[in-house]
Amino acid sequence: MNIEEIRTYALSLKGVTEDMPFGDDCLVFRVERKIFMCIHLAALEPVIALKLLPETHEELRAEFTGVTPAYHWNKKHWSDIALRSDVPDERVHALIDQSYRLVVSRLPKNLRWKYDF
Repeated sequence: MNIEEIRTYALSLKGVTEDMPFGDDCLVFRVERKIFMCIHLAALEPVIALKLLPETHEELRAEFTGVTPAYHWNKKHWSDIALRSDVPDERVHALIDQSYRLVVSRLPKNLRWKYDF
């Protein structure tokens, strides 16, 4: 899986936008202006950072060598996932969905109603 595939997948989710608020080496994906994923463009290998529940991070880090505490993000809530690692592509997609849903679930009710789940 490569960065462009991840970008296309993330942008297919309802209400997702992308920008580069931290410089041209970090592509950020948001839903209702809240960040749920970041692609580290300057990394030697393709890496994404995802916001997940703290217990999910612990499980993933124990299961996969390609999941590490996120660089420059709160390590309790964010993990880096190396795209060319032992994490299967289907699992990466599921984790992106999980990150997206987590952020949507914490939106105010007047915004959350637009998202179907």
